[in-house]
Amino acid sequence: MQPLKVLFLNTSLKSTGEMSHTEGFMNDVQVHYKQLGVESEIIRLADYKIALGVQEDMGGEDEWPEIYEKVQAADILIIGTPLWLGEKSSLATQVIERLYGSSSKTNDKGQAVFYNKVGGVVVTGNEDGAKHASASLLYGLSHIGFVVPPNVDAYWVGEAGPGASYMDAGRENEFTKAAIKRLAYNTYHLASMLKNTPIPAEGNTLN
Repeated sequence: MQPLKVLFLNTSLKSTGEMSHTEGFMNDVQVHYKQLGVESEIIRLADYKIALGVQEDMGGEDEWPEIYEKVQAADILIIGTPLWLGEKSSLATQVIERLYGSSSKTNDKGQAVFYNKVGGVVVTGNEDGAKHASASLLYGLSHIGFVVPPNVDAYWVGEAGPGASYMDAGRENEFTKAAIKRLAYNTYHLASMLKNTPIPAEGNTLN
């Protein structure tokens, strides 16, 4: 079997060169994937020109099609978001919108094009909202065809109010470390199963 591939979409509002606690969190998930022989890549979406809209390609300088190709090549998609005012980032919302723009496309069996891909979420912040953000993103992924295993919403939040973030104070949190491991292993196990035994087309086509 070909090695599994995981794509991380970092929806931090910071571009490359600035510290991203969300990316630090993703790096810790990558450690487990590497041990499992899974290839991984992180894309910092703030580095790209992503047009507003719900089409696969909005034309002009839209760079989403390049990212979409990487989504298509991946077996596992992990969306990572910081929290702002208790909500996922605007870029995280935009990811779901742009993925939704391809939800009517089908694979060679007539299923939604995202069938047999596995989804997960990581959330960081020094304020509440991790479960709310996770619920929103995981529902969005499931609705357009991704399969969501149990316990794939790994997160860390700090104390109420301004304070330390994940890379400052969260990496040794035992709850979060266990959640990171479950995320990696549960997405890996389910993606492996779907690689060998895809969801049957019967009763699962768009037409």
